Amino acid sequence: MKYLALIYSPPMPDPEPGTPEFDAMMETWTGVTQTFTDDGVMGGGEALMPPETATTVRVRGSKTETMDGPYAETKEQLGGYYILDCKDLDDAIRYAAMIPVQEFGSVELRPIMELPG
Repeated sequence: MKYLALIYSPPMPDPEPGTPEFDAMMETWTGVTQTFTDDGVMGGGEALMPPETATTVRVRGSKTETMDGPYAETKEQLGGYYILDCKDLDDAIRYAAMIPVQEFGSVELRPIMELPG
């Protein structure tokens, strides 16, 4: 079954690219991504730009409304995602626990609905 692992963390500045701190941070992420790939559960994933770059779109009646930034006010921000192809929820939880954000954020696992096609 495929699971979407939504990666949330509190707002905080990332180290500047090209610095040893940035390289160390990225090493943890590339390491876990490599583990997912090696184990055959990696179905995709991307980092997202900061929330202030978001645009929320709503349609009310026949009018399209847009708003800069995310719609929900939260203490944690969606920063990226993985798609994990796991045998069951317990397996997905085991992989989600490896995602480096666990020290200060959280990962929401959502089963991906398989529609007939």
